[in-house]
Amino acid sequence: METIKKILFPLILILIPISVKAQSQQYISDSVIFYSKTDSVRFGGTVTKPLKGRNHTAIVLISGTGMQDRDGTMGNIRLFSIIADHLSKNGYVVLRMDDRGVGMTTGNYSESTTYDFAQDALQAVDFLKQYPGVNPAKIGLLGHSEGGAVISIAASMSKDIKFLISLSGLAMNGLDALISQNEALVNNSSQKNRDKIRSNEINGLMFKTAYQYADSTNLEEKLNQTYKYWRQRDSVFFETQEDKYDHFRFPIWRYAQESAKPWYRFFVRYNAEMYLSHVMVPILAINGDNDNMVVPVNLKLWKKYAGRGANINVTTILMPGLNHLLQPIQKENEKTLIPPKTGISQEVLVTITDWLKKHNQ
Repeated sequence: METIKKILFPLILILIPISVKAQSQQYISDSVIFYSKTDSVRFGGTVTKPLKGRNHTAIVLISGTGMQDRDGTMGNIRLFSIIADHLSKNGYVVLRMDDRGVGMTTGNYSESTTYDFAQDALQAVDFLKQYPGVNPAKIGLLGHSEGGAVISIAASMSKDIKFLISLSGLAMNGLDALISQNEALVNNSSQKNRDKIRSNEINGLMFKTAYQYADSTNLEEKLNQTYKYWRQRDSVFFETQEDKYDHFRFPIWRYAQESAKPWYRFFVRYNAEMYLSHVMVPILAINGDNDNMVVPVNLKLWKKYAGRGANINVTTILMPGLNHLLQPIQKENEKTLIPPKTGISQEVLVTITDWLKKHNQ
């Protein structure tokens, strides 16, 4: 994990009110900038706040893997913009942020880890505690995809977080997640069955090697050794096949480069139970049954690992016909991540607000 120089920054707040007429004045949207108290990161984000009432419950939106802007723009959908709009129309203050190195947020994303992103979430909670109209005793986190791991880590470290909402969120150990995600993608691909077996075999070997040597200085060397060993055995196998040419390739150089970075070293060793067993607040976890990125078995793990710490206030919901972005699938791209035009399921949005109200949030 990257060693970060500790520089204490005063909390500086810049508010730029922007009236949002498109929502019939149900809420206002503020562009905000705030600074980390523990390192040199400056965060840029947007707060949406209902026009009526005060002492609102507040929610921080946490993104998944990959550099994303505050709107959670993926393909032709702005996931977090849609979620924030729905929540603020229903009376909630919502903060969504640019990821490190994106938009108005500084920092180096490529040198950061899931743990670092959890620290960013905690800085956002501290910011909202002082934000006008927010009830500091009612602040929660909503995480998508890897954001499920981020909110788990953050909630295990802070009593200021009062609830968690996971959307296609990770509750699986990092190594298991890498294996299951890649097996799901491979098994649903158009490869020959023979090549699916080969893909799953080399992927599993590489992931386990990365796990074993995650803390070592010779990780790249070990990965290359593992690949060489597998390739020799695989070449003997392929000689028994009728194909004249073998087009199967594993991108060893690219994988070795990526796995040596701080994010991968932390993630492959991520222990979900270690964090979730210390989370004692209500949890809502929603997955779609057509999610190939964070497979639905994660729902069982939210309950299992939180339950290890005696937290039984965990609601899990599997929604039929939805993909990783919680969108209704379309036949022409049923097994892909190409976002359909329908956006996030309205049923998901209603389920979130119904759950919040039921839990007095």
